[in-house]
Amino acid sequence: MTRPYSEDLRERALARSDAGETDRQIAAALLIAPSCLSKWRKLRRETGALKPGKMNGHKKPTLSGWIAEWLRERLAAAPFTTRQLVGELAAQGIKTDRRAVWVFVRAQGLSFKKNRAGGRARPA
Repeated sequence: MTRPYSEDLRERALARSDAGETDRQIAAALLIAPSCLSKWRKLRRETGALKPGKMNGHKKPTLSGWIAEWLRERLAAAPFTTRQLVGELAAQGIKTDRRAVWVFVRAQGLSFKKNRAGGRARPA
């Protein structure tokens, strides 16, 4: 993934713009897209600075907090399938998918291997 342009480049580009050069001339000289200039002008007008915004923020996991506690209790209570757990979570109004449930179950150290009796194996 690409990184944002430096503040130094942004300042030099806007200084040239303030001096009267056209956006296309500045873009050609600094090897940037002409649309960058209008976005940087808007950023400077709205915030007073040219600092780039945060990239690739962290999204909090859906299965955390009280939901994680409920799932831990549910996993210990009886045999389960990921599809069954997704259904039970949906009944409580929590939208998630099987992969998220599977990742959570694996993080808890549980195995999906079956034993000879046909049931699920014990926790690892």
